[in-house]
Amino acid sequence: NYVFIADGPDGSNLRIYPEQKGSSEKETVTGLLSSKQEVIKKLYDYKKNGYLKLEPVDISPANTMALFILNDNSLCGVSFNPVVFINQLLNSKMQSIAGNEFILAVYKPGTNNIILSTSPVDIREIKQMKSLWLIPQYNLGITLKGETIEELVKARSTRNLILIVGIALLIFAGIWLVFRNIKKEIQLAQIKSDFVSNVSHELRTPLSLISMFAETLEMGRVKTEEKKNEYYSIIHSETSRLSNIVNKVLNFSKMEAGKRTYHFEPVDLNEISDKIFNTYCFHLQNHGFAFNFTPDKEIPKLNLDPDAISEAIVNLIDNAVKYSENTKAINLRIGSENGFVFVEVEDKGIGISESDQKKIFDKFFRVSSGYVHNTKGTGLGLSLVKQIVQAHKGKIKLISSVGKGSCFKLLFPVE
Repeated sequence: NYVFIADGPDGSNLRIYPEQKGSSEKETVTGLLSSKQEVIKKLYDYKKNGYLKLEPVDISPANTMALFILNDNSLCGVSFNPVVFINQLLNSKMQSIAGNEFILAVYKPGTNNIILSTSPVDIREIKQMKSLWLIPQYNLGITLKGETIEELVKARSTRNLILIVGIALLIFAGIWLVFRNIKKEIQLAQIKSDFVSNVSHELRTPLSLISMFAETLEMGRVKTEEKKNEYYSIIHSETSRLSNIVNKVLNFSKMEAGKRTYHFEPVDLNEISDKIFNTYCFHLQNHGFAFNFTPDKEIPKLNLDPDAISEAIVNLIDNAVKYSENTKAINLRIGSENGFVFVEVEDKGIGISESDQKKIFDKFFRVSSGYVHNTKGTGLGLSLVKQIVQAHKGKIKLISSVGKGSCFKLLFPVE
């Protein structure tokens, strides 16, 4: 409508433009300056601190005055019609901001009179609103197309909650994995320590016996041939035991390094088992064991490494001997089932608990309590058996009950 400029807050040297405006505008401005001295003082304070601020004040329902300070500290005011200003200047800006997602509307509070909206809208649908800074007697309202802001906030809150829960679960899973890995490392360190201790004991015992009896024989303290033969037998037995321990550790080391080679050839599992039975029968019977062998003449020949299979069977027999207490009975059986040929070693020993059955084929693992703990061993025997069977594309079955004995069955596929 018009612009005024005054030299100071008191309205001195007041000029109104366009100059043809009448005295009524001058009276209006003079009255406005007199009633808004507090607002004008704040504008000068802002200017003194280096800020330029524009302050709107209402003159009438159809007229608003925007006050501000010029660079030469003159007081300036611009009078304009709010409705015309909204429709002519804000329309394009509101359309650009709203796009296809929002509806913006300008309306007068307390009435259903919408001055301008980017799309048709009911004023009751507007949930978020705020007064227009330059025209405080009007409000700017916003709503979403297709859904309310509350629904959008709720949907985003739900997504954020799910995201937070997911991140929390990932963090807990990471902590659990770290804890699990640390626990495994500690257990592995303990197992390796036990392994070194057990192997040292296993090696020390036969070496001590061999040394003791060899020294006795060397010094000529044995007078009878019967005693000499007994001592020679002990030395031979302990030498074989020592050789078995060393071979077991070396074979395990080769398997771990992937350097063990297998020499497959068509062989009869009955023949391999029969040789083992004849080798161990006398020795076991002398130690009070009932050792039985049941062959199966109907099985076909298999493509196996005879030395590796012999090693696996001997390890099972060795375990059956070590872990038998009162009932000393070992059964070696050959048979077939479901396209597999099997060799089975059954004992009536102490048995294996269900919780330990899942771990006994792990390297270095030994049960840490009871009779098993008191019986020395390397913890490699069953791990070797497992690796040999896997190299032959076979599988292992175990049936065991504590106090009733164990039955290990090695199954090899018929080609």
